[in-house]
Amino acid sequence: MREEQLAPVGGRHEHVDHLHGDKVLQPRRDNGIVLGEIVHIGMQMTPGQNLASDRDNDHGSTLVLAVLALIVGAVSGFVGALFLLLLKQADRFRDALIVWAHSKAFPGFLVVSIACAAGAAVAAWLVRRYSPHASGSGIPHVEAVLNEELPQAPFRIIPVKFIAGVLAIGSGLALGREGPTVQMAATIGHLVGKEFRRGWPDCRVLLAAGAGAGLATAFNAPIAGAIFVLEELVRRFELRVAIAALGASATAISVSRVLLGNAADFHVGALAYADAAAGPLYFVLGAVVGLTAIIYNRLLLGTIAAIRQLDRWPVELRAGLIGGVVGILAWFAPDLVGGGDPITQRTLVGADSLGLLPLVFLFRLGLGSISYAAGTPGGLFAPMLVLGAQLGLFFGQLCQLVFPNLNIQPEGFAVVGMAAFFVGVVRAPLTGIVLVVEMTANVTMLLPMLGACFMAMLMPTLMHDAPIYDSLRELTLERERTRLKQAET
Repeated sequence: MREEQLAPVGGRHEHVDHLHGDKVLQPRRDNGIVLGEIVHIGMQMTPGQNLASDRDNDHGSTLVLAVLALIVGAVSGFVGALFLLLLKQADRFRDALIVWAHSKAFPGFLVVSIACAAGAAVAAWLVRRYSPHASGSGIPHVEAVLNEELPQAPFRIIPVKFIAGVLAIGSGLALGREGPTVQMAATIGHLVGKEFRRGWPDCRVLLAAGAGAGLATAFNAPIAGAIFVLEELVRRFELRVAIAALGASATAISVSRVLLGNAADFHVGALAYADAAAGPLYFVLGAVVGLTAIIYNRLLLGTIAAIRQLDRWPVELRAGLIGGVVGILAWFAPDLVGGGDPITQRTLVGADSLGLLPLVFLFRLGLGSISYAAGTPGGLFAPMLVLGAQLGLFFGQLCQLVFPNLNIQPEGFAVVGMAAFFVGVVRAPLTGIVLVVEMTANVTMLLPMLGACFMAMLMPTLMHDAPIYDSLRELTLERERTRLKQAET
């Protein structure tokens, strides 16, 4: 089969054909930007063709690629670690500001609300003015670039994502750190490939490897970072991608741990292996989580659609209003805003009561959707882990009341809930399981995770609910088409 791609020749674009799996890319010129539209056809590359493609001399030396992957990982680990350090400082500043503001009564309330609104508005302005693809998670954009549906963003997306991400998450929006680190690191990978004059096949590999390094840095989870590349981004095993992803994740973690330390992200007390009699409960938990994941996906997409109905309002105004609402919430409940890692940590040690958990869960469920709809940089992983842990702990505490004779550890259900909710939303089971294992440094819940993740993935699949990043990638492509049409007129 064939793929058409635009290649620059003498300042113009000409069509170049080459093999590309089971899809044909039909690029379109829109003000100098190529927007690919994927058209599926029936032909597929045979295993022999894939092997020949891997050995193609045009793909460059695997050894050179491996060395470049190490460089990409080191740079990505350094940038990602700086980003995380600044986020911690921003969270401390917000908490200190709220403590100070409470001593000033109503004027302090106004200061907190205006500060959070200003942070979100400035973040949205930076995105709109300098790099529109920096909005949101960034993972859908990376996937679109790997699929050759969108061109890779230029260097400026890195400082925009960095600064705007600190402003947005630091303002208290319920967004994750991993989206910005993944997109920044992916861009670093592509830029390193271009700097060393590698062709698109090598740049594509380095871009994917950089994305994995970004995830590894965000969660101190190097194995999950490498698996994420193969399972979610590339969605098949490619030897060269695997080599580059492992190398980039290894050096990213080596560099980031110098700045951030070696400790796992979350501390979990000693958990015994789950009793066989409690095994079916984890399957039930997985089913409940899978259904909740459908609600999460549809709520998130519905909130984005609702906010887009206000497109007559400047994006800065919309983001500022959302930031102001978050500031008001932060005044009354400062511990419930932001990325949510402290909430997850409290949940994993069973600090929240049975009556409080549903309230906090619903609060964070709504806050996460509204925050993402603001259009500022920020990811979904960390907020998802909060929801999964809370749902798991709530289910575990209920089971403890209903089945007092069983040896049930509610904290173990919280750990399993994190992985299951991630899998239900993203449909990347290996990434979800390994990510939670690395973040909690706990392996005793592996078997329950398998059963829960099985059900969490089965339920949305049977209900024909698309993985969240597939849906968000479609929205990204739709926005790009709209933007190009508007530019034509």
